[in-house]
Amino acid sequence: MATQSRYQIQVHNLVYSQDLLELPEELQEEFPLYQQLLTTNPQKPSRVPSHNLKGDLTGYRALDIEWEGNPNAYRLVYRINEKPAPKRVLIVSFAEHNPAYDRAKERTGRD
Repeated sequence: MATQSRYQIQVHNLVYSQDLLELPEELQEEFPLYQQLLTTNPQKPSRVPSHNLKGDLTGYRALDIEWEGNPNAYRLVYRINEKPAPKRVLIVSFAEHNPAYDRAKERTGRD
């Protein structure tokens, strides 16, 4: 059986100092789970839908995180870096739908 290459996770400092503090407690507690899912297959993480972003955030992806029955409630925005080694995933924002994208643009200089 082939071993899947693992990705290192990097988290923008404002995710810890701003985003997580504004999330419901349950989502704060699930953040390590989302990080774990991204270490093995950030293109198609298991159990959480994801999609490529367009426009100002081309090259980034988002996890579609459901909350209280709303499938569009929250987004975790990240970028996959295959090279140079080691492979990495950079998480740039985690917030409600639109604010997650706005923060990602601000933090990546793409606004």
